[in-house]
Amino acid sequence: MTVPTSPIDHRRPLDFDIYGTYSRILQDEKISKPLAAMLALTELIEQSNTGTMFELVQALNEGAEELRKRFTNSISINAGCELFIAFVTLFPHESSSFNDLKIELVEQCRHYANEAMSYRERIANLALGFIKDDSVILTHSYSRVVMQALLLAHKQKRISVYVTEARPSGNGLKTYHALTAAGIPCTVVLDSAVTYVMDKVDLVLVGSEAVVESGGLINAVGSNQIAVIAKAANKPFYAMAESYKFHRLFPLSQYDLPTHTSDILSFPRQPARPPSLTDVQPVVSENGTSQDDLPPSKFQPSTSLHLVPGSTFSMTPEQTKLNPEVDYTRPDLISLVFSDVGILTPEGIRKSISLLKVFRTFKYLIRDDKCIQLDFRSCTPIIKASSLY
Repeated sequence: MTVPTSPIDHRRPLDFDIYGTYSRILQDEKISKPLAAMLALTELIEQSNTGTMFELVQALNEGAEELRKRFTNSISINAGCELFIAFVTLFPHESSSFNDLKIELVEQCRHYANEAMSYRERIANLALGFIKDDSVILTHSYSRVVMQALLLAHKQKRISVYVTEARPSGNGLKTYHALTAAGIPCTVVLDSAVTYVMDKVDLVLVGSEAVVESGGLINAVGSNQIAVIAKAANKPFYAMAESYKFHRLFPLSQYDLPTHTSDILSFPRQPARPPSLTDVQPVVSENGTSQDDLPPSKFQPSTSLHLVPGSTFSMTPEQTKLNPEVDYTRPDLISLVFSDVGILTPEGIRKSISLLKVFRTFKYLIRDDKCIQLDFRSCTPIIKASSLY
């Protein structure tokens, strides 16, 4: 009598830890979250035992879903995973076997990742023409591509930078230390003081978690209010995004974001009701004297909250969790989007190269000595800085 065994899943190795792989890749400061997700999925292909394209795509979808579950904010990771799976699905090949196809896929995916590492340099060069000498720039939180643009501008022009603290993450302080170490005059601004400083600013420059089909922007929370203030002050609001952050989303408000849950900014279900004056019992001292009989200078309030002069309050971790990590900036608040595919207006993203069209360009892959390149530029309107002055 043989013992029945369950069917073996050949779609991916049982010991492959995609989250551990992703975390290891992300230790490289130069690699962003969506790119790390792509490289993790590349290693999944390399180690998988799949025998058909259907099984491979299913394994990739499961790996991507496993990554998404690990984070409360998986927007940028999801953008990278969707782009990667679309690339694998539409990949043209002349391989004699499926194993040869997987080898070729791994080679091309790693080639794309190496190519993507140069995107920030391209974006920085595109933005350089929009940063005038002696400019005062406001940026928000921390962005690798914004950092590269500021460092490049500093080599050729005189610039000064205001950076918001970007609570609750405090990533603005990371930007401050990096810019100060590079010799760029920099000052940290309270998130609540953006309106105060806006009159001193020449332009706003922010990074992005994702650029969506509407032409809008998803970025660290606080970006939207900065864009609103910049619009009111008639200051240009520029966003920077690598093309692998283009995401197939069409949010209409903050509450359409995939990161939004019913717990965000919710009220307590059973708020504590402060006691009424009739419920307060007078405190009687040892000698039988009530506080009502004491002079005001000797009155001691009966409360559990003791305030020390000069003390400050801070949010608890529970209160922080009730707040959003990212927000959505409408396209009408964005002046331009700098990307490795060109300088785009929000209308250009929405109409000329909407993200559905970008994904369709996978069908027009150029084979150049076994090097697959995405032909984005054939349909990308590029704006020159000189045309705006």
